Amino acid sequence: MKIGTIAENQIEQNLLDEGLLPTPLLDTQMAYTLARTVMVGTKLGVFEALAQGALTSSKVAASCKTHPSATKKLLNALVGAGYLSANGERYELAPVARKWLLKKSPQSLHDKMLFQLMEWDWVEHYEDFVRSGKPLTVHETISDEEWGIYQRGMRSLAGTWVSEVAQVMPVPKGARDMLDIGGSHGYYSVALCRCHPELRAVVLDLPEAVEQAAPILAEEGMGDRVVHRAGNVLSDDLGTEAWDLVLIALLVHHFDDGTNRRLARRVARALRPGGVFVIQDVFRPRSPEEAGQLGALLDLYFAVTSKAGTWSVEEMADWQREADLVPQEPIRFLSAPGTGQQVAVKPAA
Repeated sequence: MKIGTIAENQIEQNLLDEGLLPTPLLDTQMAYTLARTVMVGTKLGVFEALAQGALTSSKVAASCKTHPSATKKLLNALVGAGYLSANGERYELAPVARKWLLKKSPQSLHDKMLFQLMEWDWVEHYEDFVRSGKPLTVHETISDEEWGIYQRGMRSLAGTWVSEVAQVMPVPKGARDMLDIGGSHGYYSVALCRCHPELRAVVLDLPEAVEQAAPILAEEGMGDRVVHRAGNVLSDDLGTEAWDLVLIALLVHHFDDGTNRRLARRVARALRPGGVFVIQDVFRPRSPEEAGQLGALLDLYFAVTSKAGTWSVEEMADWQREADLVPQEPIRFLSAPGTGQQVAVKPAA
């Protein structure tokens, strides 16, 4: 999967094939203009204003408390981008916006769009990173308000592949206790507990994350079957033979190799015999050629925004093997290309 220039007629396709179109302009100016247009439309409430049906631009502006003529420019841009359609003076949601950008949609990415406005500021540091090699210290510098945006954004993102996660997760037969490390919003644990009635989960995350994520988890109505535990996985006691399943999702890219090896050993000690350790993350490809566009771009993004960056499945499996676990074949998600699970099992006693 990739993003890029798409011809809209045969003449454009011929020019594209001949290398006569200035694709760097489309890859840069048009790409960031499109991205910002969709994110701002989400933040200002344009899509919510149209949720109940078609409206004129003046009525959208009144609903969003925005300038009428400027709002019309934004609406027209969203029509061109395929997120709205227009019939005379009235605008309405295109299917893609109704499915992905309304707050109440089951597949809503609304909160991820708001989080991406934070990420927009982060990627401005690419040049500094390349010059100095120093990544951002995101978790140490964001405000309480930003922690809330971050947690809601990650919950929104989780919704895009949680069904596949619950379907493919190798939950041991008869599993009762799950530890979800760095799980903040707890949505993976919620989905798994709904699929496995005997399973209960503890979500361990930083106090700042738990404070903001607690209301998100409460909305799921899981009671004491999925609970938060504020702490730090790098220093907290994980127990001994206390868990049947340990999940670490989208976290190991924040830790260096030595930290991940030590963590794997502590997870192995915390697992019961026959227990399963799942690392769920973006996979670093073996080479740029294998990465593809999305894999290579995400590898750079995580290098800038975390202390380590992404890891390959071979490296993850090596951590697990060194901890006396038995690595399994990686599971690659269809709904989130470039991501998946590296699974290992603790041998039975």
